[in-house]
Amino acid sequence: MSAVSTVTDTTPQLSHRLTAARLPRWAPAGIAIASIAVGCGIGAAAGLKSHLQWGLISALLFLLVSYTVSAAVEGRRQARDRFATSLIWVSFICAVVPLVALTFYTVQQGIGAISPEFLTHSMKGIAATLSPDGGIYHAIIGTIEQVLLATLIAAPIGLLTAVYLVEYGRGRLARAVTFFVDVMTGIPSVVAGLFVLSLWNIALGFQYSGFSGSLALAILMMPVVVRSTEEMLKLVPNELREASYALGVPRWKTILRIVLPTAVGGITTGVMLAVARITGETAPVMMLVFGADFINSDPFNGPQQSLPLYIWQQYSQINNDYGYQRAWGAALVLIAFVMGLNLIARGIARWRSPKGGH
Repeated sequence: MSAVSTVTDTTPQLSHRLTAARLPRWAPAGIAIASIAVGCGIGAAAGLKSHLQWGLISALLFLLVSYTVSAAVEGRRQARDRFATSLIWVSFICAVVPLVALTFYTVQQGIGAISPEFLTHSMKGIAATLSPDGGIYHAIIGTIEQVLLATLIAAPIGLLTAVYLVEYGRGRLARAVTFFVDVMTGIPSVVAGLFVLSLWNIALGFQYSGFSGSLALAILMMPVVVRSTEEMLKLVPNELREASYALGVPRWKTILRIVLPTAVGGITTGVMLAVARITGETAPVMMLVFGADFINSDPFNGPQQSLPLYIWQQYSQINNDYGYQRAWGAALVLIAFVMGLNLIARGIARWRSPKGGH
């Protein structure tokens, strides 16, 4: 009986010892609020004018206080775990805050320029520095056509290249293709523009046009499509392929009917990321499209405008308050355009996903 009583007496004590030393759930939030208050106070007392410096001081205080309090109450092992968690949250906030601030500032500066006239008129016959009139309709048309042409060129080539690398590629050729795709991923946009300018415009004699810019944008887009599609195809379980082969289905039909529909969500997302990457490119458009202040709906004939080039042209003029406002308005439209593309991609991915109906 004494042994039994000893066990029964010791078990609650061990359980109490393991669970008692814990910070309350509100402790991280409370420490964060206190760190922000103290950090702002230190920044104000030190005369620091930048709120970014105040935020960095608050983040460092949060990490230090979180570890110290947790070590005193919960022990060093749990304190290290909380410190890692706090560091992840601080890193997340440091990544999100600039994006939110950029979006908020763009909306704040550009919302005043948005109007039906701004979206439906061009800059033809408008003195940019003397008149608040004019719009971005010609730039919107040019951007849509150039990005669409680049996507029609790069997406099929990138998709087929990724299918080759995953399903067929073996040996030196596959390694060479992978190497050059990785190299192309880091090519600056100005280099792609110079290549197309030298080959297409100078060597072959074609004129400045939206299509010339689309060729350079396609070069920048292609490696992104290849790498993202390749990773999505690798995630497709091999059991699906083997089951299809066991039923006597040819490889090409297995890829077309099984592999691609399974990975279509990730492929679509990768293509949209590539589109978002090229939508804001300015250097290739500046060299190849040349820009225009009038509406040109034919991307194969004559100079054409685009939103990134329009923003640069309007903002680069000295002492031009009207141009600054138009530039911020165009930047807001460009951000909305990219966000719309991402929403469309999510809709397509959810619609075409095999799990969408369950």
